[in-house]
Amino acid sequence: MRLLKLAWRYLWSQALTAGLNLLLLSLGLAAISFVLLVDEQIEAGVRRDLAGIDLVVGAKGSPMQIMLAGVFHLDVPTGNIPLASLTQLRAHPLVARVIPLSLGDSLRGHRIVGTTPDYLDLYQARLAAGRLWDAPLQAVLGAEAARATGLRVGDRFAGSHGLAAQGEAHAGQDYRVVGVLQASGTVLDRLVLTDLASVWAVHEAHHGQGEAQAKEQAEGEREITLALVSYRSPLAAMALPRWVNAQPGLQAAAPALETARLLRLVGAGSDVLRGFGLLLLLAAGLSVFVALLHAVRARQSDLAMLRMLGAPPWRVGALVALEALALALLACGLGLALGHGLTAALGQVLAQQQSLRISGAWLSPSEALVPLLAIALALLAAAWPAWRAFRLDVTELLQAPR
Repeated sequence: MRLLKLAWRYLWSQALTAGLNLLLLSLGLAAISFVLLVDEQIEAGVRRDLAGIDLVVGAKGSPMQIMLAGVFHLDVPTGNIPLASLTQLRAHPLVARVIPLSLGDSLRGHRIVGTTPDYLDLYQARLAAGRLWDAPLQAVLGAEAARATGLRVGDRFAGSHGLAAQGEAHAGQDYRVVGVLQASGTVLDRLVLTDLASVWAVHEAHHGQGEAQAKEQAEGEREITLALVSYRSPLAAMALPRWVNAQPGLQAAAPALETARLLRLVGAGSDVLRGFGLLLLLAAGLSVFVALLHAVRARQSDLAMLRMLGAPPWRVGALVALEALALALLACGLGLALGHGLTAALGQVLAQQQSLRISGAWLSPSEALVPLLAIALALLAAAWPAWRAFRLDVTELLQAPR
């Protein structure tokens, strides 16, 4: 304990140098912790939201855009597809399940999605209050959507045209909240769910269609935005996308392939930030090495006095190593705290944009690498200065002219 106290006092005897080294080490460790936390949560969120979705079918356009719009609800769809396409897909022998989605409106930035109860079953969603819809213009709110809007079961609201928060409100076509979902950590948390008929009714009223026109459209011109498909067998992965793309106006997007591309793009940015953190750690390690080497030279008389008082060589060397370890452990605590703080700040920004869910409270087993990296770097930086202290020749120091 005395050795620890002495190492601590030695460390802060040069407060400016120690503070600079602490800052560099903390920033480097925070960058690495931030990358680990964000990467792991993004991958976990992608796996959750993909659930049992093997294929997303939409209008002709970018497969990446279709996947982002249909699975994660982070982009606008490429257009609408005929309702008859849903019947074609369900009749295909390689298709096990098809879930329709109709987009186009929002509630304060939260998308209103026309669908079927199968969409909730896909994510094994459960109700926290109320029930599911059983008639048009009834809505079930996701947990985040309910919290952000303050709506409860029995309240009414009007959707806004378009997927942005500033769209024109559909006056006279109010939805009634009949249920609120439990938080599941999936994309459902930030959605407002209703049936397909509600979306059709609201848009027919918005475009001024009369009852006769609506009936005519119901017979053959109804549209949906996207269809989420689950395969019946692995063979479908080869044959079904080709079949879909051969149909007029239809485009298939394989979420597994598109998310792999997306994660590679995200991974490139993560690699840059991780490299920046390692560069900061390298600079910090060199700075600690120089500072300790200079400290050993400046404290030769003090170290010689310790030896004369009976301290063995290993204790003198350990004093230098403990100084580096104290700095590393302090930087480790600050770096982890800063990494979690940055992750929480990013999560708040993404939550305001109804994007992916990221939390600063997430604990990752990979973070165990952070203190190990800090300790290894400290011991490496202190190795040569500690050896110099260990090999200190007391007799030579006493005979040296002053």
